Amino acid sequence: MEEKEKNRSSITSVAQKELNLLSRHLDVLKTVKDHGPVGIIRLSQMTGQPQHMIRYSLRTLEKDGIITPSPHGAVITDRVHETLGTLESTLDDFTTTVQDLKKKLK
Repeated sequence: MEEKEKNRSSITSVAQKELNLLSRHLDVLKTVKDHGPVGIIRLSQMTGQPQHMIRYSLRTLEKDGIITPSPHGAVITDRVHETLGTLESTLDDFTTTVQDLKKKLK
């Protein structure tokens, strides 16, 4: 384990894990959007993520109605644009929240 990770508290560790998960889901979604239909093995190769992580992201995105399986691999649904717009707004809110949290540290 790196020294930086050893010094991380549990609350920062949880936040980092959640951000990493969101980042992976977005990478998978963008790859499906740009290259779909695409299967697990190809997604793994294209994103550099292990297949078990790709499967989890695909299940999550499918559960949210953003992608759907097809005989040739995952494809996006009509909800993708709405979801990306909402996500962009949510990330803007996160940015504001992070800035406020940083002010509280001072």
